[in-house]
Amino acid sequence: MRESEPKTDLSVVEICAGAGGQSLGLEQAEFAHLAAVEIDPDACNTLLLNRPGWNVIEGDVTDPAIFDAVQYEGVSLLAGGLPCPPFSIAGDQLGAEDERDLFAFAVHLLEQLHADGLLLENVRGLSTQRFAGYRARVLEMLEDWGYWAEWKLLHASDFGVPQLRPRFILVALKEEFAPYYEWPTTDPAPPTVGETLYAEMAKDDWPGADRWREAASGIAPTIVGGSKKHGGADLGPTRAKAAWRKLSVDGMGIANERPDRTTRPDHVPRLTNEMVALIQGWRPEDEWKFTGLKTAKYRQIGNAFPPPVAQAIGSRIAQALKKDGEPRARPQQAELSDTAVYRELASTPGRFVPLDRLMESSGLTEEQVMAALVHLEADFIVERRNGKGTRKFRLADFKGLTTALSPRR
Repeated sequence: MRESEPKTDLSVVEICAGAGGQSLGLEQAEFAHLAAVEIDPDACNTLLLNRPGWNVIEGDVTDPAIFDAVQYEGVSLLAGGLPCPPFSIAGDQLGAEDERDLFAFAVHLLEQLHADGLLLENVRGLSTQRFAGYRARVLEMLEDWGYWAEWKLLHASDFGVPQLRPRFILVALKEEFAPYYEWPTTDPAPPTVGETLYAEMAKDDWPGADRWREAASGIAPTIVGGSKKHGGADLGPTRAKAAWRKLSVDGMGIANERPDRTTRPDHVPRLTNEMVALIQGWRPEDEWKFTGLKTAKYRQIGNAFPPPVAQAIGSRIAQALKKDGEPRARPQQAELSDTAVYRELASTPGRFVPLDRLMESSGLTEEQVMAALVHLEADFIVERRNGKGTRKFRLADFKGLTTALSPRR
């Protein structure tokens, strides 16, 4: 446990804070927490156990009775690990139609707080073609409010974390700070699962620890935390369990205890929650503890943003907010085809656009334009009109805005 808070001029309000993976990383990047908001009681207890001096707010962040944004106006950074199900490839990918989608809410909250920067993380599914229009609309909203913003897909394994764990990151900064931001550079190859967990496996004199370390010679698949509705204390679906088996790990459950001197040398061990936390990037010196029963602890750990990744991004944001280094021009992000269709519709608000114009402006075939419109209709109201032998389309409301400021129940 730390003896004192770090001295810093940088502050952060964190929403959907979970058990503190991003929280710890941002603290290590020298951000001081003004508030950490989280709906799960076990995760709140974990935050308070590790940082009893923090302002931890338990409840629905979209409810003004729970979280009053006015108190935190002028904070340096708004950060959050937003719910993944709206974008997860393993789910229905409902996007803005999913009641758990908080991206539009977070962007509105940024504008309310007048924060200097924004850091949001989510699953790789948000980076796919399906959400091209969604991403473009979020960037437009940020640009309207005076922020430069960029999406980027990062892998935890590139930051010393012994698992793949791709995460899709959104960073936004006020225009005056944007020229000073650069994405963090990646590290050499991460340690293997065996190297990461050997000390834990050998701690109680298991005679098979050395053999196991050699067998566990790769990095882990993505840890899957599950939810209260789905998933228990195991290491994920069938494919993930098979990948763990190749690393000599039994993924069918989470162990209560480490192997010991009475355990057979050829035993295929299950991981303890302490071991899962090490795979997620927590280090022994962090001394981070988790509260709740075994399954609750596992879900907190499995759903976390690895601290080393949060620290790497947070440090670069901190440098930008301090205007450290030489300013540089920001490159334009490449557009996906769905984004081109979206931009053509968005450029003529209130007017219907013929299909042939959408094809010409985007360079797509009729089939490709219609597929893009199906994707857009999941996140926007797209009106259609047939007349004089041609089909026309008009982009109406972004569905993410219709409930962006309404409490989730």
